Amino acid sequence: MTTGAENGFLLTTNAPGTLAVSGVLNFDTAASALLAIQSELASGSVAQLDLAGLSRSDSAGLACVLAVVAAADRHGRPLQVRHMPAGMQALATVCEVDQLIR
Repeated sequence: MTTGAENGFLLTTNAPGTLAVSGVLNFDTAASALLAIQSELASGSVAQLDLAGLSRSDSAGLACVLAVVAAADRHGRPLQVRHMPAGMQALATVCEVDQLIR
């Protein structure tokens, strides 16, 4: 499955249980990315969100990831975030939300 390319980000499910996000996750793409990611998570088969393919992100991208993790937790489906870009990790640390992302 591949989706979102027309919006500047790309979602792929190449590995079982893993949803990979690549491209840009910023103010321009975060809202549509959030909807697309939540749609994929609704299947219940995603246990990991892989961010290795992100080329750019900002605070809206971080908010998107936080919203996805919170929604998964509310539905009793813990979501592991993998390969968070250094800039996003630094922003999470500065904002003191890094402990919310596992």
